[in-house]
Amino acid sequence: MKILTIADVPSKALWDYYDGEKLKGIDLILSAGDLPPQYLSFLVTFANCPLLYVHGNHDEVYRMQAPDGCICVDDSLYVYEGIRILGLGGSFEYNGGPYQYTEKQMHRRVRKQSLRILKNGGIDILLTHAPAQGMGDREDRAHRGFEEFRKLIDRYHPRYMVHGHIHMNYGYGIERTLVRGETTVVNAYERYLIEY
Repeated sequence: MKILTIADVPSKALWDYYDGEKLKGIDLILSAGDLPPQYLSFLVTFANCPLLYVHGNHDEVYRMQAPDGCICVDDSLYVYEGIRILGLGGSFEYNGGPYQYTEKQMHRRVRKQSLRILKNGGIDILLTHAPAQGMGDREDRAHRGFEEFRKLIDRYHPRYMVHGHIHMNYGYGIERTLVRGETTVVNAYERYLIEY
């Protein structure tokens, strides 16, 4: 299965210079947040596959205009063709925005999903906006990762964690993928293709 992961900035190759061949063969699109709703609606229209998304810390506009034809999986466990996807959007709290959380709040969000996770026998993909703590995050409060995500990886060993929030142009040495145990952590900034 080919999964297109996207986050943070629209891909010019997919939007400005659209060519139908670029989305051919894509089976699922996962958005890790901070993208215009019009962009997600455009992609789901032309990709002919589901688009699942979580909120980024700059997605206040979704409250007035959610992306058409897309499925919000924030705070839910969604199963697509046998793949169990847990969605937990937002970033670490830094200025009181609507999609910002303290570590304690994120812990409560995860705890609310624990029964669903157990009923489904675990998770295959953890879809977030922020990274896990110590796994591609930054030292400033706004770009800090969640310890709770690292705990989820260690407890359930998903095949992938997909996040955004850390732009590849934030500095030298930002890695696109990392590995923790059995989990490949993907920074979906702009776009990245996963062969599941």
